[in-house]
Amino acid sequence: MTNVADLVKLSAAEMGAAIKKGEVSSRELVDAHLDVIEAAEPSVQAFLKVSADEAREQADAFDAKSAEEKAALPELAGVPIAIKDMIVTKGIETTAASKILEGWIPPYDATVIEKLKAAGMPILGKTNLDEFAQGSSTEHSAYKTTHNPWDTDRVPGGSGGGSASAVAAFEAPLALGTDTGGSIRQPGALTGTVGVKPTYGGVSRFGAIAMASSLDQIGPCSRTVLDSALLQEIIGGHDKRDSTSIPEGPRPMVAAAREGMKRDLKGLKVGLIKELGGDGFQPGVEARFNEGVKKLEEMGAEVTEVSLPHLPYSLGAYYIIMPSEVSSNLARYDGMRYGLRVMPPDNVPQTAANMMAYTREAGFGDEVKRRIILGTYALSAGYYDAWYGSAQKVRTLIIDDFKKAFEKVDVLVGPTSPVTAFKFGEKTEDPMAMYAIDITTIPANLAGVPAMSIPAGLSDDGLPVGFQFIAPQQRDEVMYKPAAALEAALEDEWNGPIWKSLNASWLDGQAK
Repeated sequence: MTNVADLVKLSAAEMGAAIKKGEVSSRELVDAHLDVIEAAEPSVQAFLKVSADEAREQADAFDAKSAEEKAALPELAGVPIAIKDMIVTKGIETTAASKILEGWIPPYDATVIEKLKAAGMPILGKTNLDEFAQGSSTEHSAYKTTHNPWDTDRVPGGSGGGSASAVAAFEAPLALGTDTGGSIRQPGALTGTVGVKPTYGGVSRFGAIAMASSLDQIGPCSRTVLDSALLQEIIGGHDKRDSTSIPEGPRPMVAAAREGMKRDLKGLKVGLIKELGGDGFQPGVEARFNEGVKKLEEMGAEVTEVSLPHLPYSLGAYYIIMPSEVSSNLARYDGMRYGLRVMPPDNVPQTAANMMAYTREAGFGDEVKRRIILGTYALSAGYYDAWYGSAQKVRTLIIDDFKKAFEKVDVLVGPTSPVTAFKFGEKTEDPMAMYAIDITTIPANLAGVPAMSIPAGLSDDGLPVGFQFIAPQQRDEVMYKPAAALEAALEDEWNGPIWKSLNASWLDGQAK
């Protein structure tokens, strides 16, 4: 169809359309992205495992289908995708970026992987993350550190920095991530990509390695709002294997995104979250956000300030609830059934308890240990009510805040991250400073509401800024319309998508 550099810069929707027209094959798309992965990985380090052979086999199987079979598949059929290594893939090593799962080959696929395969979407490989999705920078992987394609001396955000960087660097047109406190949206903001956290229960978590079960949610990473809508409709829907799965099917997100591209927001009520701004927010972040709000108004949206009075307490509540669930979920990694096993030295009693202790000491990294200890303390006798019980009460107040806000407005907006991408090592010595970055994204997870980050432009430092939309529970389509409208309006201002302006040096020489 065209050279590799031009091919990989198409949106996923454009790739799908080109496949349906017969202008390009799925195999050609897979090969093009594998070429870019080979060239980019020394600089970006987004992938833990590249499944080149499997991707080519899946692409060939799709290309061999009849025209009638292909016509029955979704718009993204044949388009390749990358998968965060927190989601299990049959026959492909899945580690959650932890030494304790090194070498584990799952015997089954997650529900979302089954759906991708049924849609004819080849899997390019597994992307890097903070170990067990615990971090805000992808500096806590046991295997490598992923770099931000906009500046490889800076972090891509976390925990899903691998998926976001792969999409930003044109190594993949789409990726899946998991979002527990912002792990899809925050990397999206820092890498200039679109990141979506669906309504809790809107996408099956069966096969997602559990971090904090009441907060975790699988969602799309992409370069456009429409691409995320197309992907979310594929992976969404009820799953009887997930007890938290919502019985209702996917919402009409693709239709909402396409309606938004018309840029008519008359009648839409937008709530400006009062508590998201001020101290701790970079001036460039606030400036791009305010410009985005102005564009929403220019397209007819009615913008009013809305208060979520308990939002300032969300960080404290989250960092009690999440570690408590981490402590419970990670107890299964004991060296007994699968993964790493480290036996005690000969001079230590060869007991099961000692084997577990040595296995966990060798297998878990510092950040995971920190959160397990914190969670175990919060759940311990004498402290459960004071810490975990109190945090759950605060969570209920935050849920009520959102319900009251959505009685007044259709959608809420705020910056996705208070800062742009920071340099490696800048915050690793101060865990509290790292945790504070999540203040903008955590509330949506506590409330179980859908949220999305889209690129809002570049800050004064030349790095991407994210603009966040939050919608009511089970109304994901409500955020897709204004998000697509703002994306279209900003692209006019930039003379094209922001991601096409990335200086991707690894694409040099890819003209074939």
